[in-house]
Amino acid sequence: MSLPRRHPTMKELPIHERPRERFKHYGPSVLSPGELLAIIIRTGTKEYSARDLAEKLLTEMGGLRNLALSNVAELAAFHGMGEAKAIQVLAAFELGRRLFTLEAESLPVIRSPRDAAPLFMSTLRYQQKEFFLAAHLNTKNQVITVETISIGTLNSSLVHPRELFKSAVKNSSAALIMAHNHPSGDPEPSKEDLQLTKRLQQAGELMGIAVLDHLIIGGDRFISLKERGLM
Repeated sequence: MSLPRRHPTMKELPIHERPRERFKHYGPSVLSPGELLAIIIRTGTKEYSARDLAEKLLTEMGGLRNLALSNVAELAAFHGMGEAKAIQVLAAFELGRRLFTLEAESLPVIRSPRDAAPLFMSTLRYQQKEFFLAAHLNTKNQVITVETISIGTLNSSLVHPRELFKSAVKNSSAALIMAHNHPSGDPEPSKEDLQLTKRLQQAGELMGIAVLDHLIIGGDRFISLKERGLM
């Protein structure tokens, strides 16, 4: 008759495997959901360490989303949890939800090219090479983030649709606004600018991500291709 497998306690784990030590030395981004959850629940049981208990909880609840949607009674009934730990876990999820709400409320809304231009001007106006940037928007036209997609030479910025839409998918963008600079200081669009814009628009249609505008910045001036009727 084989004895039941004994799981090591947190103190018995090598220091570099303990979630709190890993958090302290490497930061939260390197920790798995189970490790972060283990820090919240703090203690395990005779059979399971806090980390093992966290992993078991995630597995049996069907992942983080279901865990976040659970209630105190459901979590407290899970072996090794109890009411106090259940409340700790759900309080952490509630803090995350409130932070997300605050961030969503503070995101700038883009209603016109003049709303979009300040997102790019400080980065692009004095560059000596062509930079291609994209502002990623959610379904309410709020700015999620602005990312540099490519950096070209003195007079050339090569942007492949793959690079732009890889960034858009990563950010869960519903739409985007593109911008690049002309180091010459003249924001008038070139034939190549118009061709590139059309190509990226077509790619966006295939991806289901709307390309709303393309701003060209030269010094302190900018031109909106949308406003010009060029897209």
